[in-house]
Amino acid sequence: MSKSLGQRLRAWVASPSCPWVSGGALTALAVVELAVAPGYSPAVALSVLVSTAALSWRRSRPAAAALSATAALVSFAAGTDLCIAAAVSGFIGCYTLGRRRVLHPAALIAGGAVLSLGVNLWHISTWGGHFSSLGLFSEWFVLTMAIVAAVATGDAVRAREGTRREREAARARLIAMERRQAADAEREALARELHDVVSHSVALIAVQAESATYTIPGLSTQARDSFQQIAASARSSMAELRRLLGVLRTGPDDKAGTAPQPTLDTLDDLITQHRSVGGEVELRVSGDRMALPTSWELSAYRIVQEGLANARRHAPGAHTVVEIGYRPDRLAVRITDDGPGPTGAVHSGHGLAGMQERATLLGGNLHAGPGPDGGFLVEAEFPW
Repeated sequence: MSKSLGQRLRAWVASPSCPWVSGGALTALAVVELAVAPGYSPAVALSVLVSTAALSWRRSRPAAAALSATAALVSFAAGTDLCIAAAVSGFIGCYTLGRRRVLHPAALIAGGAVLSLGVNLWHISTWGGHFSSLGLFSEWFVLTMAIVAAVATGDAVRAREGTRREREAARARLIAMERRQAADAEREALARELHDVVSHSVALIAVQAESATYTIPGLSTQARDSFQQIAASARSSMAELRRLLGVLRTGPDDKAGTAPQPTLDTLDDLITQHRSVGGEVELRVSGDRMALPTSWELSAYRIVQEGLANARRHAPGAHTVVEIGYRPDRLAVRITDDGPGPTGAVHSGHGLAGMQERATLLGGNLHAGPGPDGGFLVEAEFPW
């Protein structure tokens, strides 16, 4: 979105180079003005140049603005009239003092009024006038009003900028709160869907498998054990699903108690479950077991879990080999089976996509496809 002219001007005024630009320009104007009218005394010329040049440091040293305003009044007191460059630099100096709150605005105005009165009294004494004439104090009134206007303008700009920053901060807080509320609502909706669809289905599987051992007559011992294993797996899935639903409902900031995440040390339980439903699996571990971050442990476990699930779905009865390799610089995971392998192109379903996301998130890589000797191959590496 293009900036408006007003925004560009405000950005230019707020830029760090502006004090040097304005100070240099006013100093050049002062030199030209003093050269055109050579009647100025050295004291006036020096005061005018100090007043304009001091503005160049008003951003890094706001107190320099007080020197600029004071030098402008001194130049007026030393001469018969006020130079244009000195008048502008004095106004900018008072504006800067008000905007930067070097002192309270009332103190700045009071100090400026006292200095203006001193200049006016000096002029009256040099003119030989009588102090009883109020008309002679019009100079003090004009100077004081100019100082009041400059300081009040600077203080008003400062207040407006503070209000704008507070408004922007409040808007940012409101947007963040709305986003958190939207995320909470989305988590709650997702938790309801998981509970209503998945949880009920898994619970039904557990109940049917458990009841089958009592309602179907003439079951063999092997079939009865298989139904019990199905029921146990369903109950385990229900427990993990309830833990996930608890995380979704509480949100990331709540201190909800959760069950420990599975690690590579619990692969034996996973392999036992695979064997209980008729799958043949062999676990091979190479290298020295080392302490790994939780993310590495969980991702490797989930990839092995998904690999075994794929073997049960697409190659029932096949012999599966799970290899875990602890290397000095990486963790290697390899799952192979001697099944028929993919008949066509490997499509990235939810399971394969999830494995790929887990590997990529940890800076690793994953390959899934036909094995070199047939069957299906899943390889993943997690560097550290």
